[in-house]
Amino acid sequence: MPKVKELIRVRLAPSPTGRLHIGTARIALVNWLFARQHNGTFVLRIEDTDKERSKKEYEEDLFLGLRWLGLEWDEGPALATNDKKRSAVESTCGPYRQSERTEIYEKYLNRLLDEGKAYYCYCTKEDLEAEKQAMLAQGLPPKYGGHCRNINQQPAGKEPQVIRFKTPEGKIEFKDLIRGNMAFDGSLFGDIVIAKDLKTSLYNFAATVDDEEMHISHVIRGEDHLSNTPKQILIQKALGFKEPEYGHLPLILNPDRSKMSKRFADTALSEYISRGYLPEAIVNFLALLGWHPKDEREIFSLKDLVKEFDFKRIQKAGAVFNQDKLDWLQKEYMKNLSTEEITDQLMEILKNKNVSTDKDFLKKIIEIERPRLTTLNEFYSVAGFFFRLPEYDAKLLVWRETENIEKIKNILNLSTAIIKSSKNIDRATLAASFAELINKEGRGSVLWPLRVALSGQAASPDPLEIIEALGKEESERRIKMAITKLEGNLL
Repeated sequence: MPKVKELIRVRLAPSPTGRLHIGTARIALVNWLFARQHNGTFVLRIEDTDKERSKKEYEEDLFLGLRWLGLEWDEGPALATNDKKRSAVESTCGPYRQSERTEIYEKYLNRLLDEGKAYYCYCTKEDLEAEKQAMLAQGLPPKYGGHCRNINQQPAGKEPQVIRFKTPEGKIEFKDLIRGNMAFDGSLFGDIVIAKDLKTSLYNFAATVDDEEMHISHVIRGEDHLSNTPKQILIQKALGFKEPEYGHLPLILNPDRSKMSKRFADTALSEYISRGYLPEAIVNFLALLGWHPKDEREIFSLKDLVKEFDFKRIQKAGAVFNQDKLDWLQKEYMKNLSTEEITDQLMEILKNKNVSTDKDFLKKIIEIERPRLTTLNEFYSVAGFFFRLPEYDAKLLVWRETENIEKIKNILNLSTAIIKSSKNIDRATLAASFAELINKEGRGSVLWPLRVALSGQAASPDPLEIIEALGKEESERRIKMAITKLEGNLL
């Protein structure tokens, strides 16, 4: 980690214009880890200046998502008036919603205007478009030409359109925690817009003021903000603010290395929560996106990450979202859950599906299906046949086209007889009882129709394990139903 001596204060500053993005969750994790490593403060700030798109429901989704991940913030807004826990972390650095900080921004805007470091621009959209096209025609990168820069009085018949910052020309340099030395040419920016008016500040200005007022020491965010950093540094210098350190994380990419999108994976954290992923698996997965541990380990708890996570081992290139890796991690964490924990969670899931069962029966099924499960929410889709009679086409009972109906019926009848005559129906006993029939007819010829009769599926756990779980009576009933299907000449 970078050397730090001062009081560490980092921030997560999302806009509540959509559900918590998986990329934002990753940025939250890195900031939280950095704060915990240095006994620092993790600040949550809501950038809700987009009044049309910002919604309280998205704020709530953000709060719930961070808590689900185990990333409690030290300072931030209250979720609701009755949220005593969150109200307790409001401090003198608040309020923590930008919509409640208008007077603070206005104070600094007036200061820049009074000092001649900002000005009102009267150029209309049409004026700016004409200027842009003229510059493009000359092969120049478009930027504002500074037409209103030195106007001291409001032109007759003109209304202020925006407030612009007088961008100094020259090189802007800073050392990025991840990317090293960075340099930008200020002459390429033009005079940037920092507010629509005194009551409506825009992102670069508001974020710069907030970072100063909230004493943010390190700004750790996605590389999509890299182009904003030099502009914010210029505003900091103009106002005499202390410059925080910056670190820009690589973006999360699709497998084809395009920017992460719903074409390849769910982008909202809530979608992974609803699908039954465990918070420990998601945290572990997010940490590994673009970060390489110093050894071959891949399993890291939050506590482990506080000790091990290091900016020096974060790659600069984009991090590919690997769904297979996430599923592998999920299965690894599922292994750590006790049968009792899984049973309690599945009882609730089944209850919501109006499926009633007893715990002992459910525990048997869990032990059978556990290796096939990625998430608990998948349980009913893969193991539903244990709780209801399976529905399937009689054609599925045929293992190979060369198999005839009479042979399949005979095998199923013999299977029923074996089950009926077995004193015990544990898998080991059943394997011994079925050995002679399997040796004679072939493994596939026996177990395939048996599997389908019991589960209605082409892929299922070992049919003998299913018999053990269902019991003699239910297993015999299902096999007889399969024979009836065949006798009905449905083929």
